[in-house]
Amino acid sequence: MRKPNGSKRRAREKSVQPVRSSDSGLVFRRVFTVEGRDPLDAVVWQKRTAAIRNEKNELIFEQTDIETPEFWSDMALTVVASRYFRGTLSSEERETSVKSLLTRVVDTIAVWGTDQGYFASPEDARVFRDELLFLVLHQKASFNSPVWFNIGADPHPQCSACFIISVDDTMESILQWYTQEGIIFKGGSGSGVNVSKLRSCREPLSGGGLASGPLSFMKAADASAGVIRSGGKTRRAAKMVILDIDHPDIVAFIRSKALEEKKVQALVNAGYDGSLEGEAYSTVAFQNSNHSVRVTDEFMRAVETNGKWQTRFVASGKVADTYPAGDLMREMALAAHACGDPGIQFHTTINRWHTCPETAPIRASNPCSEYMHVDDSACNLASLKLTAFADKNGFDTEAFRHAVDIMITAQDIIVDKASYPTPAITRNSRNLRALGLGYADLGALLMSMGLPYDSDEGRAWASGITALMTGEAYSQSARIAAVRGPFSEFEKNREPMLGVIRAHSDKASMIDGPALPKPFLEEIKEVWDAALALGSAHGYANCQVTVIAPTGTVAFMMDCDTTGLEPELALIKYKSLSGGGRLEIVNRTVPRALERLGYSTSQVNEITVQLAETGSLEHIPELAQEHLPVFDCAFRPLKGKRNISPEGHIRMMAAVQPFVSGAISKTVNLPNDASVEMIERIFTLAWRLGLKSIAVYRDGCKAVQPVVTSQALFESQPVRKRLPVDCKSFRHKFEVAGQKGYIHVGFYEDGKVGEIFIRMAKEGSTISGLMDTIATLTSISLQYGVPLEALVNKFSHVRFEPSGFTSNREIPIAKSLTDYIFRFLGIRFLNKDQQVTAGLLPPGEGNPNSGVPASGGDQRTQTAYPFHLQSDAPACHDCGAIMVREGSCYNCLNCGATSGCS
Repeated sequence: MRKPNGSKRRAREKSVQPVRSSDSGLVFRRVFTVEGRDPLDAVVWQKRTAAIRNEKNELIFEQTDIETPEFWSDMALTVVASRYFRGTLSSEERETSVKSLLTRVVDTIAVWGTDQGYFASPEDARVFRDELLFLVLHQKASFNSPVWFNIGADPHPQCSACFIISVDDTMESILQWYTQEGIIFKGGSGSGVNVSKLRSCREPLSGGGLASGPLSFMKAADASAGVIRSGGKTRRAAKMVILDIDHPDIVAFIRSKALEEKKVQALVNAGYDGSLEGEAYSTVAFQNSNHSVRVTDEFMRAVETNGKWQTRFVASGKVADTYPAGDLMREMALAAHACGDPGIQFHTTINRWHTCPETAPIRASNPCSEYMHVDDSACNLASLKLTAFADKNGFDTEAFRHAVDIMITAQDIIVDKASYPTPAITRNSRNLRALGLGYADLGALLMSMGLPYDSDEGRAWASGITALMTGEAYSQSARIAAVRGPFSEFEKNREPMLGVIRAHSDKASMIDGPALPKPFLEEIKEVWDAALALGSAHGYANCQVTVIAPTGTVAFMMDCDTTGLEPELALIKYKSLSGGGRLEIVNRTVPRALERLGYSTSQVNEITVQLAETGSLEHIPELAQEHLPVFDCAFRPLKGKRNISPEGHIRMMAAVQPFVSGAISKTVNLPNDASVEMIERIFTLAWRLGLKSIAVYRDGCKAVQPVVTSQALFESQPVRKRLPVDCKSFRHKFEVAGQKGYIHVGFYEDGKVGEIFIRMAKEGSTISGLMDTIATLTSISLQYGVPLEALVNKFSHVRFEPSGFTSNREIPIAKSLTDYIFRFLGIRFLNKDQQVTAGLLPPGEGNPNSGVPASGGDQRTQTAYPFHLQSDAPACHDCGAIMVREGSCYNCLNCGATSGCS
């Protein structure tokens, strides 16, 4: 950590502490910029092309001659050009420069701030504009996507990424729910709703008959979301549906997505496309939303003590059913084990940290569970890139706090100028003024500091940085309140809000001292003392100020290595090249971490080379064993055994949660063999450690890996994927010891081998029948997912007659017909490493493949990952590459697309 110079510290305190009179405004100083020089003129610009190719190497987006900062990566440029540039592609009104995008947004916000009286003078407005422009230009900060979509292009822009809406138990309200969601999705944002006010399917209607129940109306909302594209783009809408644990329909709600998953199994078995965008999933319900159950401390204590739990009818309040509380927890774990839903939101904990309980309770969240506040409200998000504030001494707290001040001010300026989908959301958004400043690149920052993500030291730094961010954000919110007055509901909530600030401050004083520099700890105390003192004097402009969002697309825009609170995904990634081949990318943080740990330049180079060759650091002799935890990632490398444990993820969330106004979007990824009992333990641990919500995802739980339970909710059945009626094929003529035959190979659309036929010259013979049987068994095995490599390993080098010389120079002698067939398949359709493993090639020998496409398709256009991805992750809706889960969303490493709302 940089130790602030005494004079600089006094200057800083002088610039931010004074009380402003109502006819004055905020004073800003220059930290990043120079007076009289536009930040845009201080960087080198160049013309580049942004392009996205799909998995077939087809060009799906291209824009040439884009004016770009020299230091921006191709990924950052591609994200900005393909998603945020306004105007029809190739038209005159199309934006062609990153410059125009940044100034469109920043200049508009600066003008809005001037119009609303935020600044003490025109000079302060210019300083604010320049400092904000510097932050986004140099990828130190970014707003959520709707800001880049809409500000400066729409006179009444939708700027918030996150909405919480409400629904009451009337048909008019239910129809309004559908309308609100449609408007929100169209604007590029996401929404959440708690449906617990809807009567259960066992309760009477006033006109006779029974109510439909929340699940029936959820199906209609889900179908609507499935056809509305977010922001007018190609991605699906992002939404959350929540039900309270005491609702009479809770068991049906818990099981709802898992039962739909069972239907998918039947459709896949019948031959329908089982991909997440295919016919099977598009046919069933609840595939466009996340589901969460709201549980109270009372319920969780009942689980721990083997107590009973009662559900109550919505209209009458009478007891509907009585369950062992543990059985309901078991149901949640079973369903989450089967399909990843539902997650759990801890209602009591959420409302314990609620700054506005006198306004209304918190009942719901946005789709990714980081924004939690009252119904009919909105939050605009922004993120800071933590590695951009790292320096040789650790972490530049002065620059970081200044960036927080700039971003919080910009976000507050946006509130009154933004549009909202309903009068109720407009009223609450402007009366409460919820903001969601967060960060990305925490995992990369810790690695660069030589600290394991799953360590006391790593958690201490995460706690300290988050505490500093939120404390400074509340302090700046109070300074804004001194100029423009507190948010409208503050006086009603003065005591509970100040109580929450004190609770944050108390937690900050408990951050582990030995792990952090003393000046850093002193600064954390200073910032929370200021937040409480300024808020007591002037109130706060905002009811809440921080969340930890999944970041997604904006993390790509900032060239982050990691997103949100996530650790690094993997140390090696591969990027397809448009001209053919793949570019191997070693994590940029690894060399910095090795240097920080004391390795010499030559050692760093050697270790990096070996990492690129092996995909893992676990067997590199130059790396000390005690340093391996520093490089642990979310996914286990293919040639390694190390990755961060589920408990490591939860404890990091628990370290950060006390210093966040809202919550944390993060999913705990589990291996395929994780048990239902493990998920129950994770849910309970999350509650005990004070998290506001938790979600898990078990690798392979969608479509491919059904779950067996004692309640027989799910049945384990293998899934056969047949080849289409028309498919590409390949014919090979062979001869072994005078026995002539033909091998016909059929391919799936992605180029993988799906069937073989073997025909011998002497039809009706024993050999012909044997070969036909082998071909049929092999084809069925391949269609049920048995890897070709496993079959080659098993059946090559099998010895029996006839055997002998062949007509194939690549296999001059065959030990049997079976040996020839499977060695041929291995040589033609397996990669070099697989051939070496199968004994078809000695280590280091080149592949003699004579041009036949390898299994898996054209290698020029296929992205490979040397780590275990979720086997059921969806294909990117833009480019077709396989996405990876980040928090509650999926991100595409190929084009930067995201499935989330931020």
